[in-house]
Amino acid sequence: MRYRLSILTTIACALTVASPAGARQVYSAKAISFAASKPVRTLASAANSAPARIHPRINPLAAQPDHGQRGTWTRGRAPADPLAGQSHNPSGQTPPLDIRFKGIGNPFACGGCSPPDANGDVGLLEYVQIVNATKIGVFNKVTGKLVTPAFDLGSLWDSGTCTANEGDPVALFDNLAQRWVFSQLASPHDVCIAVSQTSDPLGAYYLYLFDLVDFPDYFKLGTWSDAYLASANQTSYTAYAFDRTKMLAGDPKAGFVRFNGETNLLMPANVSGAASPTPGGYFFTFKDDSFHGGADRIELFRLTPNFRHTEKSTFELVKTFNIAPFTYTVCGFFNFDCIPQKDTAVRVDAVSEWPMQHLAYRQIGAQEELVGNFTIGGGTASPGAAVRWFELRNTGRKWKLIQEGTQDLDDGLNRFMGSIAIDQSGDIAIGYSASSGNDYPSIRYATRTPADPLGTLGPEQVLKAGKGSQTSSDRWGDYTGMVVDPVGGCQFWYTNELYNVSSPSNWQTEVGAFTVPECAQH
Repeated sequence: MRYRLSILTTIACALTVASPAGARQVYSAKAISFAASKPVRTLASAANSAPARIHPRINPLAAQPDHGQRGTWTRGRAPADPLAGQSHNPSGQTPPLDIRFKGIGNPFACGGCSPPDANGDVGLLEYVQIVNATKIGVFNKVTGKLVTPAFDLGSLWDSGTCTANEGDPVALFDNLAQRWVFSQLASPHDVCIAVSQTSDPLGAYYLYLFDLVDFPDYFKLGTWSDAYLASANQTSYTAYAFDRTKMLAGDPKAGFVRFNGETNLLMPANVSGAASPTPGGYFFTFKDDSFHGGADRIELFRLTPNFRHTEKSTFELVKTFNIAPFTYTVCGFFNFDCIPQKDTAVRVDAVSEWPMQHLAYRQIGAQEELVGNFTIGGGTASPGAAVRWFELRNTGRKWKLIQEGTQDLDDGLNRFMGSIAIDQSGDIAIGYSASSGNDYPSIRYATRTPADPLGTLGPEQVLKAGKGSQTSSDRWGDYTGMVVDPVGGCQFWYTNELYNVSSPSNWQTEVGAFTVPECAQH
């Protein structure tokens, strides 16, 4: 079945909220088209892709006289990060892999495009990976074997712009509803969202197309109890809430609310575990003193949608957390030629302007947890990329910064493109890329337990060592995916890219899972 819907007349109203940006306007609209797909298991498998056009990262400050550089390209060596020497806990334990298998790669994925945007999630029986542009692999999470041949996300649609597979994809498992949610971009400024009708990723999907008015670069998605949260880099940085209740029911009239006006990208929260949070989902961003003004900080926002009376929706700054000083961007604002690789002069983008996915949310007993990460300069390698991570906690009265750390082992490696998650026992895992002029890019991870000293991670494990470098494009990432298995709540799953042999764009991906023993014994 297929519906074509007109865009809801824009609703705009000024709302006074506790935010440095002052009053904000809410914009709302309905889906412009809706359909129900055939079951995935009846679709044709994807063919090898012709070279795909991947959307460039859009500099939101390009109109400024210096294109937003603000001295970041010419500042010289960044000051040493104050946490870099304190965050390694050699007496801790990071577990080995439970399983590892090959994910989707080029040339099959997108015929030579980069970056892969590799991410995924784990459901009841399967691990689902998504990459540009736009391939989905459904793997048996016990064997690591494909359950069915990889398929194009766009093949769920019979016609229209979503069939073009324009990428920037996200794959999520809605733990609360036990449904799959996939998204990708479409021209001219749309987003395609598919919501599974059951917990089976090979079943049928409800298909939505939303017009977001201007192009939603770096679109990110998260699940919440009352909405699917999202963010994007548009004419300003924006926060979205999509009507989850209607989308789960296959209601063609599902809509969204949007707030804009932020000065750095917002990362939406994504729920782990079966406990349902109260309505109103969270977003975080990070800002520094020299580029954004004020102190070096994390900002936590909350979007509370009202889909019946959209003008009553609110977006507010919940709290600002001052954190240890850090250097904003590794090589300068929107300087893609950044991280060195072995045996090539090509340097790759650290994407250190923006937060990395996910802002992982979990309820553990009576407390709420949020963990997040972003890439900073000031590490010990050259040019000095390191992963700053943090944990926020709410025990019923207010959110507090519990700990923060910088993953940097003083071994000459740049660490970047992080993703973070928290299991049901409060153990934290971070995965990332690691590279230097003497080392091919590799996939690594580290963990901590609640018993470890605050701000520290245990010894690093190698998920898979790279054996080559990317010798053409400077686009790397643009993001990766760490998640936790909803069955048991303990096993971490991570996917990222690497090269098995140096080539211009023949990237491959790997998927690995591991379990912190203390959680398994909980």
